[in-house]
Amino acid sequence: MLNHAYNDYFHYLQIERGLAENTLKSYKRDLKSYMEYMQKSDHSTWSEITRADILKFLYSVKDAGKSSATIARIITSIRQFHHFLVREHIVEHDPTLHIETPKKERKLPDILSVQEVDRLLDIQGNAPLDIRNKAMLELIYATGLRVSELVTLKVSDLHLTMGFVRCLGKGSKERIVPLGDMAEKSIELYLRDARRSLLKKNKDENILFLNQHGRPMTRQGFWKILKKIASSAHITKDITPHTLRHSFATHLLENGADLRAVQEMLGHADISTTQIYTHVTKTRLKDMYKSYHPRA
Repeated sequence: MLNHAYNDYFHYLQIERGLAENTLKSYKRDLKSYMEYMQKSDHSTWSEITRADILKFLYSVKDAGKSSATIARIITSIRQFHHFLVREHIVEHDPTLHIETPKKERKLPDILSVQEVDRLLDIQGNAPLDIRNKAMLELIYATGLRVSELVTLKVSDLHLTMGFVRCLGKGSKERIVPLGDMAEKSIELYLRDARRSLLKKNKDENILFLNQHGRPMTRQGFWKILKKIASSAHITKDITPHTLRHSFATHLLENGADLRAVQEMLGHADISTTQIYTHVTKTRLKDMYKSYHPRA
């Protein structure tokens, strides 16, 4: 049965490799569709599957309109799964050998200008939700945290006197990220004047950012708040929580920050992931040149 090895694989990823929940969901999404395709093709064991079968599946994914980046990720998921099958002696051969990964389209991330960030963070009002919203946006722009990292921050992860926040990133890897003065002041105000009133009856809740019901903020909740604030600030770009992370990295590099330091703050395992922001800054430089040079 195909299901048995599939379940064993995810037990291995979760228990032995300790992968983050979001990473596991991504693998499960890819491999579930792969397994279902093979089941519909009347395969009952993984040892029956050939390179040709995998290519047929990949062509079906391509015909469904998936991008080359998505196909590349699916190939990686399938390849790692078959490596596991060989290592555990479930199959004798690896049918993913010589299957090429398509080149990813290098899409430059959308970012906000410094002026747009200023407008976004100019949140007025003394109501607890206004104070919380400003603290959340100041923190995510000051640190470049992923939204999943932001909403799981605990009060105990803050070290305001030292000026940094401790964060658990992908694969439960811990990193320390500095806080700026503006973010520190906004968080201090939130802790002093807003969080206590949001806690309501959940006095033991240690998650830093809470919703209006006193429960931990969700990714979806943060996204809705961000969209609403961006609209109020007359920002017409299609803004997402990751836009602030991209803007954080780009603005640092534009102002002379070291690439390795930015990599460390973003929590990237590979510096090539961080290098995309150098392309962003070069593109912005060319756009500025074309806009202002008389002979451009």
